[in-house]
Amino acid sequence: MKKNIHPEYTASTVFCACGNSFETFSTAGDMQIEICSSCHPFFTGKQKLVDTTGRVERFNRKYGISST
Repeated sequence: MKKNIHPEYTASTVFCACGNSFETFSTAGDMQIEICSSCHPFFTGKQKLVDTTGRVERFNRKYGISST
């Protein structure tokens, strides 16, 4: 391998929006994420409602589809 071309691979801390944090190794350093395995619905088995900010209604208005 060539010398002095690879990024520094160091210990970093990942902080989730739910409050969970864990240690890992990364070239990016400390990270803040929105969702982790502790709060993701696939891993927890709990369904979370995500606010889609009216995307379905906007689609229906744009293409003239009535909900009745």
